[in-house]
Amino acid sequence: MARPLESCWTASADTIAAMSAVASVAAFLVGVILVVIATERLLDGLVGAARLLRVAPFVASALLSGLEAENVAVGLAAGSRGDAEIALGTAFGGAIFLVCFALGIGALIAPLRVSLPQGIPRLLAAMPLLAGVSLIGGSTSRLAGLALLVGFALAMTYLVRAARGHRFLETEGVDDATRPTWMIVLFTVGGITVVTIGGELVASGAAGVIATFGVPALLMGMVVTPAAIEAEEVIRQVIPTRRGHPDVAAGNAVGTVVYFLLFNLGLIALLTPVPVPRLTRLLDWPALVVACAVAATFLARGRLGRVEGGVLVGLGVGYVIAHLMLR
Repeated sequence: MARPLESCWTASADTIAAMSAVASVAAFLVGVILVVIATERLLDGLVGAARLLRVAPFVASALLSGLEAENVAVGLAAGSRGDAEIALGTAFGGAIFLVCFALGIGALIAPLRVSLPQGIPRLLAAMPLLAGVSLIGGSTSRLAGLALLVGFALAMTYLVRAARGHRFLETEGVDDATRPTWMIVLFTVGGITVVTIGGELVASGAAGVIATFGVPALLMGMVVTPAAIEAEEVIRQVIPTRRGHPDVAAGNAVGTVVYFLLFNLGLIALLTPVPVPRLTRLLDWPALVVACAVAATFLARGRLGRVEGGVLVGLGVGYVIAHLMLR
């Protein structure tokens, strides 16, 4: 009688696993659809908000689109549980995914031409160096967290001032129709909200799909989890560029890196200090320094074409392979 019972339990477990996999795929697809639709509306809202505030769309995108609630939530939750790899991965791994894969794949799909103030690419290149403060010592310190948060405020202030009066590239055929204030607010707030919900679905769906595989903790924290959380960033790079707002795409990339490495990492270090894994110092941080320096060089030249996109994706692939080899 035991074997039929065991077979029944096995069949039930297989059925549940299959249903869970289907639900995860469904969540992922629904999340992608929500992100695509919401990004369109968010773009309209950001451009309208920039006009209302009399700032460049680049600035509005960096300040508003760069803040990602799901990344902050995952990082703080992991830090409170002592999961250092995942907590630090939301900052270091998230920034590497954004620079190498989101920016790189985005450029492969929709080449990016921008004219940024000279200081902005330098700011991007400097972010990993500032974030390295958190890696001093055996664990992230509260003092380092406070320093990063102060650095975040200074970086954002500099970003706004550097963009003031700068003439960004304008694409012919861009829709300049003005919208009422209530619609701009609705598109901006609603877009950020729905993108966040869609991002959560993308992340949970991707996590559900990969949960059945045995992944090492640091690989899960620095590569898999950030990729799952930030998968929608590729869409958020492509849509503004295709619609004639490459400055919005660039603002999203630069602003998000600033948020990840100074604001998010600063909060984790200040509120939930975690041990610093040795491989984070030897691989993750140096890889981030290189990736941001290369991306900053491309942005300073004003073009991220398919060749440049391929270089960034290649760096990202090399980083993943290094993690697989050094696990």
